[in-house]
Amino acid sequence: MKIVVVGATGTIGKAVVGKLTDTGHTIVTASRKGADVTLDMTSPESIRAMYEEVGHIDALVVAAGAAFFGPLETMTPEQNQQSIDGKLKGQMNLVLLGLDYVNDGGSFTLVTGIMMDDPIKQGASAAMVNGGIRAFVKSAAIEMPRGIRNNSVSPNVLEESWEKYKDFFVGFNPVPAEKVAQAFVKSVSGGQTGQNYEVY
Repeated sequence: MKIVVVGATGTIGKAVVGKLTDTGHTIVTASRKGADVTLDMTSPESIRAMYEEVGHIDALVVAAGAAFFGPLETMTPEQNQQSIDGKLKGQMNLVLLGLDYVNDGGSFTLVTGIMMDDPIKQGASAAMVNGGIRAFVKSAAIEMPRGIRNNSVSPNVLEESWEKYKDFFVGFNPVPAEKVAQAFVKSVSGGQTGQNYEVY
């Protein structure tokens, strides 16, 4: 299969690229920098340009999406909008603008996160957009044309990022990026749709 991995230069993205490459797929990496294709998820024009450049594909995987973290009491609408634009709208637009480029029976796999089900302090904005993506995936799955599937992966905090984020995720049990990547492989290679694969 020809698969685009968005956020391929990040910790999860690199693990996903490795797993999918090992199974013999052709991978096109997409990111703000250092990838096969330059992509700004917050820009519909950039998304359109990416699809025009890569052409028809069998699957799109998203392992990226910026979200705001900060205290609820001081959060501004503008800060919350960062999450909406970066993770919620960005991923939704990758699906909406990509439908004509994904082959029959292909798939989209988006990314959510544990905070929507297991809240952390300063994570309200991120949790909100994660929940929005999960709802979008479940609802959009019943309308996808031509047998296209649509799933999401909800990872716990990563072992590889634990030192950076451990103060936010007190008491959590981090998971390796390799385990998270396997859930993306399941989504791409399996037959399910409308699912949110939890990696906790």
